[in-house]
Amino acid sequence: MTGIMNDKPQLPRAIWVGLGLMLALLALAFLASVAKVGQLHMHPKLPVLGNVADFSLTNQDGRVTTLADLSNQVWVADLIFTRCPGPCPRMTAQMKSMQDKLAESPGVKLVTLTTDPEYDSAAVLRKYGTFYGADFNRWTFLTGPKTNIAQLAVSSLKLNLLPTDQGDRKDVADLFIHSTIFVLVDRHAHLRNIFETGGENVDWTNVVQPRLLHDIHELENEP
Repeated sequence: MTGIMNDKPQLPRAIWVGLGLMLALLALAFLASVAKVGQLHMHPKLPVLGNVADFSLTNQDGRVTTLADLSNQVWVADLIFTRCPGPCPRMTAQMKSMQDKLAESPGVKLVTLTTDPEYDSAAVLRKYGTFYGADFNRWTFLTGPKTNIAQLAVSSLKLNLLPTDQGDRKDVADLFIHSTIFVLVDRHAHLRNIFETGGENVDWTNVVQPRLLHDIHELENEP
């Protein structure tokens, strides 16, 4: 009886090793798929917050700029005015920091609108942008009729702007109250996210800017 059992064929050691490796690879593939699903839940797709309507404004070179000039491009926009004594210099410096951080993403554009078109002509905006080191191939400064600016800034981009009451002005240049946010627009002209750039408990360098850069790259990879 013992001899009969010993005569049973045994699987070669190489086959057992191969089966073990195959099972290990299948287990690794399963864990990788679980991790990927987990990452998707951690970083859900950015929602569409609204649509950007077509517009016609003038850039720092005196050229008409419309939504078509930003077609198929991801872009970040803000709202300032060059005589602003408040948050505008900080915001423009932050936008310059974004320009530097996006050096490897030439397709991403930056857009700055003025709330003070009567003073902020194309020439004034060019001088202002030059002072802050703007690359005008990437960063566009826009001026134009107040109604056109309001339609883009308020209706499409949710960038509120209000004139400051005469009695509340601390300086002749203290003309407007406006949002201090950056907004993110995808390549299909959909508003996708809003970022506060300053204020209490706002950490631009370590929290807001990295998150904005992450969302930009997410949109770059969207079809």
